[in-house]
Amino acid sequence: MPRLLSTFSLATLAILATGDAQAFEPAGRDIPYDVDGETFEGYLVTAEHKARGTVLVIHDWDGLDDYERRRADMLAAQGYDAFALDLYGQGNRPLETSAKKAETAKLYEDRERMRTLTLAGLAEAREQGLADTAVVMGYCFGGAVVLELARSGEAENVAGYATFHGGLSTPEGQQYGSDTPPLLIAHGGADTSVPLEEVVTLAQELEAAEVTYEIEIYSGAPHAFTVFTEDRYQQRADEKSWAAFQDLLAEVLPAGHNDAQVGSG
Repeated sequence: MPRLLSTFSLATLAILATGDAQAFEPAGRDIPYDVDGETFEGYLVTAEHKARGTVLVIHDWDGLDDYERRRADMLAAQGYDAFALDLYGQGNRPLETSAKKAETAKLYEDRERMRTLTLAGLAEAREQGLADTAVVMGYCFGGAVVLELARSGEAENVAGYATFHGGLSTPEGQQYGSDTPPLLIAHGGADTSVPLEEVVTLAQELEAAEVTYEIEIYSGAPHAFTVFTEDRYQQRADEKSWAAFQDLLAEVLPAGHNDAQVGSG
């Protein structure tokens, strides 16, 4: 299948990579929502015309910020509705490394809460009127959350999953089911936080479970290679992984099969 990386997204990635994204103005809006008495705040943006499908975006360890908003806006410009969920709680956006580690640790140590909050974000997207059928994607910590949801089999009407430089290890006692929707794993070959040994182990697990998956490894790409504002950003790997993601969306979301030009929305 040909890559569906549009002129729009190529230009957008180039602008973001050069630091001109300081003038970023969100096209969508922040959406407060409650989960078991706690208030969270996601970000919703919709396609200008009839959407090709829904994408749920899961944030990295910083919490939901303008990085995920930019990605959601890019998806909307390409014809998809997007909802970036919140796993930390309204106003909880850690800045110090120690605080980021503390927030992720809370969820790594309470996998049930991790899944509950993720499913609540998906439910909120649908409550806001987005299509039931969705693809779930995430970055870094969010990528690990994506795989947690995929293994659980608890999410209904999810057509595919994608993780970008995310954690890949499977907790003891968990496994992938043969009915797991297609997976895309985008990984940096120079990622020292998630070594290639974990990629191999994951591939073996997915093969054993007969799950449909694709693993893309980008030479020289470090951890967090898609994050525009980081020194570790690598444009080549970012563009290629984004193109691979567009392929997944076109394949698994039925409305993705149309004659509209990607990015024309």
